[in-house]
Amino acid sequence: MPTTCNVVVLISGSGSNLQALIDRSTAGDSPVRIRAVISNRADAYGLERARAAGIDTRVLDHKTFAGREAFDAALIEAIDAFAPQLVVLAGFMRILSPDFVRHYAGRLLNIHPSLLPKYKGLHTHQRALEAGDAEHGCSVHFVTEELDGGPLVVQAVIPVQAGDSLDSLAQRVHQQEHLIYPLAVRWFAEGRLRLGAQGAMLDGQPLPSTGHLIRT
Repeated sequence: MPTTCNVVVLISGSGSNLQALIDRSTAGDSPVRIRAVISNRADAYGLERARAAGIDTRVLDHKTFAGREAFDAALIEAIDAFAPQLVVLAGFMRILSPDFVRHYAGRLLNIHPSLLPKYKGLHTHQRALEAGDAEHGCSVHFVTEELDGGPLVVQAVIPVQAGDSLDSLAQRVHQQEHLIYPLAVRWFAEGRLRLGAQGAMLDGQPLPSTGHLIRT
């Protein structure tokens, strides 16, 4: 593992998790170097965050490609030009093709706003409130061909408070996302986190099926 871990971040929107990654990576002792930010939307505010930090940006508009496979092939080419050890999905609103996922097997991370395997897909906070859950949170996982189904790395668990609204719950989950995503990326950059035959491995030991749990 090189002293510095080159990372490419994929976004589609405001990039709040990207900002958390940038802030943590610019700390003096960080082994993480964000080489580029790539978006499928030219109006994604996260591109401005990247430019403000002096990070290379690229835009690949998926609507200009014939289909998912063509777009993903071009995306692979754009990513690989930066020779990253890790690719990070930070609000990248595209379902990735199996070829793409296989190309980056073991070096592709995603963050999801629920305690996986609960509430894969969209509207996670609303679904947690409607179910009357006592706890909610967010999960970092390795990406596999199963949507939101890859091995879990770390989960932050928060209590659902009486009177929580969709916005208040989402805001508290976002705060935890901004803590655990840079943590997982750093673990990978330090050579501590790997995807093995048994699933996610931290310091050479298999993580439990829940990943590393952090409770607040």
